[in-house]
Amino acid sequence: MPEGDTVWQAARRLHGALAGKVLTRSDFRVPRYATADLTGRTVLDVIPRGKHLLTRIEGGLTLHSHLRMEGSWKVYAHHQRWTGGPTHQIRAILGTTDRTAVGYRLPVLELLRTTDEHRAVGHLGPDLLGPDWDPDRALANLLADPARPLGEALLDQRNLAGIGNVYKSELCFLLGATPWLPVGALPTDRAAQLPALAKKLLETNRDRPIRSTTGRRGQDLFVYGRAPRPCLRCHTPVRAADQGDGSRERPTYWCPNCQKGPAPHTAPPHRTPRRTTG
Repeated sequence: MPEGDTVWQAARRLHGALAGKVLTRSDFRVPRYATADLTGRTVLDVIPRGKHLLTRIEGGLTLHSHLRMEGSWKVYAHHQRWTGGPTHQIRAILGTTDRTAVGYRLPVLELLRTTDEHRAVGHLGPDLLGPDWDPDRALANLLADPARPLGEALLDQRNLAGIGNVYKSELCFLLGATPWLPVGALPTDRAAQLPALAKKLLETNRDRPIRSTTGRRGQDLFVYGRAPRPCLRCHTPVRAADQGDGSRERPTYWCPNCQKGPAPHTAPPHRTPRRTTG
């Protein structure tokens, strides 16, 4: 699943291509909106909210989309070849006189009144890259269920919005805790550091084409995707296992030496993580 920095970059590209311009093409290839036509309306802005994208359009409308695992928005100049995937995977097309935005494999696409945006994003916690960021509230949300594993709490967008599987693994490493440590067992000083550390990682990477949490060229991540290679800090082989609440399991990476707390006794065979971008 894309991280908050990836969605922030997508919003910036879409905003730069569409904001302030009149739509000359509007094509929704989902049954619910097959007859919807936004041509002639001006795109006001495109903003990220956690992992959600909100494209606000003249007339009090908002196009809400979510990329989840496979979705993407691509922006093309006129006469430029579309390369985001086969035609049957296109879900939305928004065009102006000089740019066309094409949404591929979008699992969530809905057109709603701008005044009803809360229906789509009102459940989210403080946005790490948004104007509503509140570190105290984010920490209180995380600690509200002290028995919950740290990794699961970080991925819950109701606690704080923007962390995906990559940052979950990297944050746990930087905090010196396994993703299975109950969040309430995190030492008080480290818990206090968590919101600021998470925000720093996403802010640092929101303008980068390649995500890095290490500052080392060619060794961009401490643990995510590194099993069974050596830990960059102590050289112990990084381990991998699935973690989830039963509804969805995600590959999780940790160093058994640098990170303290419970962890699976045996790691399953290494699996290549899904490709992620900054």
